[in-house]
This record gives sequence, C-alpha cells and structure tokens, in this order.
Amino acid sequence: MKSISIIIYVAVLLSRALVSANAAESDSDQESQTEKLAKETQNPIANLISVPFQNNFNFGIGPNDATQWILNVQPVIPITLNKDWNLITRTIVPIINQPSLASGIPSAFGLGDINPTVFLSPANSGKLIWGVGPTMTFPTATESLLGDGKWSAGPSVVVLTTPGHWVIGALANNQWSFAGWGNKSVDALLVQPFINYNFPDGWYVTTSPIITANWLAASNERWTLPLGGGVGKIVKLGKLPINLQLQAFDNVVTPNRSGADWQLRFQAQLLFPK
Repeated sequence: MKSISIIIYVAVLLSRALVSANAAESDSDQESQTEKLAKETQNPIANLISVPFQNNFNFGIGPNDATQWILNVQPVIPITLNKDWNLITRTIVPIINQPSLASGIPSAFGLGDINPTVFLSPANSGKLIWGVGPTMTFPTATESLLGDGKWSAGPSVVVLTTPGHWVIGALANNQWSFAGWGNKSVDALLVQPFINYNFPDGWYVTTSPIITANWLAASNERWTLPLGGGVGKIVKLGKLPINLQLQAFDNVVTPNRSGADWQLRFQAQLLFPK
C-alpha cells in the first residue's frame, strides 16, 4: 500500500509539472504571437488589415503660437493578387482643426486633402521587405487653408527588415502637382524612417519622425526635421487587438513662418489579423 501511495504521489507531481509546463508554453506562445502582431503593425506593407486613428498635435505655430490638431484616419487594406504578389492600399484622410496662426489669418476646421498610396510588394519577401507604387493627393479640403488646391502624384517606396525583436526601415515619396487651381504649386518630399524594438508582452519602443522638404520654398524655409520617439503597446478590447502608441518630437529644423516648435502624436490602431 505504501508503494502504491508513493506511485500515486509521484504521478500527481508529474501531472502538475506537465500542466505548469503546458501553461508556460501557452503563455510563451501568446507572448510571441503578441510580439509578431506588434511587428506587423510597424510594417507599412504587412498583410494585415488595420485602421489607425493618428492624432497629431503641432505646438507653437506662427506668431500666435497656435496649436494645430490633425486627425489622420489611415485605413490599410492588403489585396492578394496571386501567390507571389500583394497590393497594399494605404489612404490618409486628414481632419484638421487649425486656429488662427497670425493676425488677419482666420481659423479653419474640416477635411484636408486625401492622400492614397498603393504599394506592390512580394508576398514572400526574404530578409529585405520592400514595396513600390504611386502616391497621390486629391484636393478634397473643405477650406482653402486646409489644403493646397492641387492634384498631385509621384512615386513612393518602402524598405524594411525585421531581425530579431527589431523592425527597421524607411518610407519615402515625392509628389508634384499637375492640375488644380491657384498659383501655388507642389514639389514636396516626405521621408519617414522608423526604428522599433519589441518586447514579448506587446510593449515596444519606437521612433518614426516624418521629415519633409518643400523644394519650392527658400532654402531656410524648406525643411522640417523632427527628433524624438516614444512607446507603444498591443492591448485587447474584448477579442479586438488595438495598437496604442505615444510619441513626441522636437522640430530641430522647421520653417520660421509656418513650422511648429514640437509635435505630440497619439495613435489608436484597430487591427484585424487574418
């Protein structure tokens, strides 16, 4: 009887150990899946449907030291063309609240110019992930102060790599106006480098400044160069994963007349993994 009791006791210990091991393995799998999802949100051409709501606060603009708020609604929809190629559509719909920037300049609120981009990207990339395609801007602004009044287009490219816990890359485009109204033309560059380091529990640190150049402006009014970064985390609202992110940037170079002193960016991104 004593030997049977010992055998039962050992069996109980083994079963508990197996349950603990399975639970730990399950937690580890969950963490790795969360980190994988975080890395996909940081890839502009991932095969992932998402809807970011990006709030941009630009502080210290113009003589009135005004604060501009821009909400960019940015649905990303990937389309599988075949086993080798994906088409990723990325559209930026800006909603802008712009107070008076200087004496004699009115305030404005409404829709800005819509900017769709389409990337053609290999479905099975190697270590280097890339996508190329056209970007366009439509003169959809509801107030003249909120847009350029021009139809613009140009090439866009994104390149990135995802070694280990890192996501490192850059997105760039240049647009030229070809139609519209008024005397204001467009020849504008946008470069967004991004560096992310991911932790297993969904937290990550990030920097993704948006560098711009207006090639038609004077050399001392041409560039906007922000420096900064922030943190993010994947959370769940019920079964819906959401990517929350907060970043702050100091504009070390900015146009004197219309540039902001610094920026705060808060984003809530709804994720719809397949």
